[in-house]
Amino acid sequence: MEYQNIPTTCVYCGTGCGLNLQVLDGRIVGVLPAKDHPVSDGRLCVKGWNAAGFVYHPGRLTTPLVRRDNGLVEASWDEALSLVAERLSQTIAESGSGAVGVLASAKCTNEENYVLQKFTRAVIKTNNIDHCARL
Repeated sequence: MEYQNIPTTCVYCGTGCGLNLQVLDGRIVGVLPAKDHPVSDGRLCVKGWNAAGFVYHPGRLTTPLVRRDNGLVEASWDEALSLVAERLSQTIAESGSGAVGVLASAKCTNEENYVLQKFTRAVIKTNNIDHCARL
């Protein structure tokens, strides 16, 4: 049996708390706070303590799904991303960029959410972006 503590950043909000994934034989078995982390200072909230719970959840999607014949079927990442780009371009061409909205996620880092808002405003050319952590 091989045991490892792998340092990482919690994914539940944009705070960026440090945690260590407890890994046994390549499988996450628990979470511990990173004692000397400058953000979380050895503490985690209840979500952080359970940050690895979704990794092996049976309902977790691990492959993109696209709609075909009124149902969802598995697709490659290239196919799914091409379809999204095509549909976004089509919607903007037909209805303008104001017809598109983007939802950011608290499970992304602050940096990822920053890039998403830049993409929304600079590429899609709309201010229609929202986030669950707004006030």
